Amino acid sequence: MTEPAPVSRPLTLDQFLKREGLASTGGHAKMLIQDGEVKVNGEVETRRGKKLQPGDRVETGGKEIVVPAS
Repeated sequence: MTEPAPVSRPLTLDQFLKREGLASTGGHAKMLIQDGEVKVNGEVETRRGKKLQPGDRVETGGKEIVVPAS
């Protein structure tokens, strides 16, 4: 698993995908989410604006990143 940078404020799912390099652009993040290719805590998540909490597990493209505490 990759070690992400600490989160200082709640991030939305699309912001997190971009920040961690799981999506190259905001548009790419949107497409991944809308196409059902992103899971949060093992469940497919289709809301770009989903607020992530420390400890949430985000998966896409065979990679998983745990949202760190701030």
